[in-house]
Amino acid sequence: MKDDKIVFKVSVGIAAIFVLIGVLIPTQLGEAMNVAQGFVLKSFGWFYQLVATFFLIFAGFMIFSKYGKIKLGAPDSKPEFNRPTWFAMLFSAGMGIGLLFYGVSEPISHFSAPPMGEGGTAESAVRGMRYTWLHWGLHAWAIYAIVALALAYQKFRKGSPGLMSATLRPVLGDKVKGPIGHTIDIVAVFATLFGVAASLGLGSQQINAGLEYLIGIPNNFTVQMIIMGIITTLFIISANTGISRGIKYLSNINMSLAVLLFITMLILGPTLFLLNLFTTSLGSYAQNLMQMGLRLTPFDSQEAAWTQGWTVFYWAWWVSWTPFVGMFIARVSKGRTIREFTIAVLLVPSLVCALWFTVFGGTGIFLELTKGLDVSGQGLETALFFVYQHLPFGALLSVLTLALVTTFFVTSADSATFVLGMMTTGGKLNPANKVKVTWGIILVASTSVLMLSGGLSGLQTAIIVSALPLTFIVLVMTYGLVKVLNQDLRDQARSKAEFLKNKVS
Repeated sequence: MKDDKIVFKVSVGIAAIFVLIGVLIPTQLGEAMNVAQGFVLKSFGWFYQLVATFFLIFAGFMIFSKYGKIKLGAPDSKPEFNRPTWFAMLFSAGMGIGLLFYGVSEPISHFSAPPMGEGGTAESAVRGMRYTWLHWGLHAWAIYAIVALALAYQKFRKGSPGLMSATLRPVLGDKVKGPIGHTIDIVAVFATLFGVAASLGLGSQQINAGLEYLIGIPNNFTVQMIIMGIITTLFIISANTGISRGIKYLSNINMSLAVLLFITMLILGPTLFLLNLFTTSLGSYAQNLMQMGLRLTPFDSQEAAWTQGWTVFYWAWWVSWTPFVGMFIARVSKGRTIREFTIAVLLVPSLVCALWFTVFGGTGIFLELTKGLDVSGQGLETALFFVYQHLPFGALLSVLTLALVTTFFVTSADSATFVLGMMTTGGKLNPANKVKVTWGIILVASTSVLMLSGGLSGLQTAIIVSALPLTFIVLVMTYGLVKVLNQDLRDQARSKAEFLKNKVS
């Protein structure tokens, strides 16, 4: 068996076994995963908090460090995509479906049931908003930035394959070509598989909720499976067109629709309230950033459970997405300097997320706080459409949202099959269509099994458990990145000194 087929065959085999178990004994699978989830959350919550904060500090260090001017590629390399398209691709591959699913539901949830203090107050509105920003802001994108940076540097500067194992070469040497490297890549495959499965599950639930609101289609598992089947066909077609066509065009469509929806909501919603809320939340977020990122409350079991269920879960989710998002961001970022790359990946999406949650979540908070509407009593997937009901042109907004969820769904799945194909074919930049189609089918089957065995909770469990071993890999990757950067700077200084010496002599 060739080396570049080992990871593919082993990963597909394990995934097939997992899907088969989920089909045959879904209840037992759900129970086992719940036990595993409880263990990881309680035993490793402190670890995830420290790691997420470390990545944020490290990303800030990279911006201001001596490495900032180094290019991801040859010194004379140019970016493949212009900045607007690059930003759109960064964002589309990151959190698109999640923003629509949680845009109203998370801020309103924290507003009504905050991590501390009384809910339903002006104070809990600001607190809820800043915790939402915490989960979707700088910490999250710092995790992505570090992994993407290590991947891009090894790929475009060193000519290594686009694999997670390749980023550990500065630490492990040639061992990354053997069983250790294969194991690292397989861990990355399954973290990616489950992380993306959660987003696809959320997407199918929200499309179903929107169809129920618009035309009365029942909101149930069967309908969601039909939706996933239709979307699967669409993203397989898109995947077969390649990154420079399908993903690029859909990413630009995503961004255009998202901007249109955002501006419309800002105008139709309580605009002045939202602007004031954004400004107040920004100050609160900046003031409490480090404290929120390290909060565990060991003396209060209720608050500890909130932190485990929200904050720790998000850190695990973002880590599980790092092979997927990291590889995709690395793939489209050739020619950028480390400073430009890190600033863009860290700040631009964080600001967009903050604005998005303020407008959508803030509108929900306004309707409940001032109009007495029960926004917080709605399901996670239906809260957005409930808000639309109480705004002008609500039906039109729902149609636009369904279109955006669908395109985000397609680009997320498209990008995921592309990256899974890369990871299981030795890092090929353009994996074969049959490999991408295989992973597309496995991705949808895994999502279906997780939803059948535990719904949203099942998706969350898979993320938390699969992300734990990957977190240790990313920490070693960070050390390896610094090591190789320092070595390259020393080599450059030595070469420059020898050139000047020869010139003088």
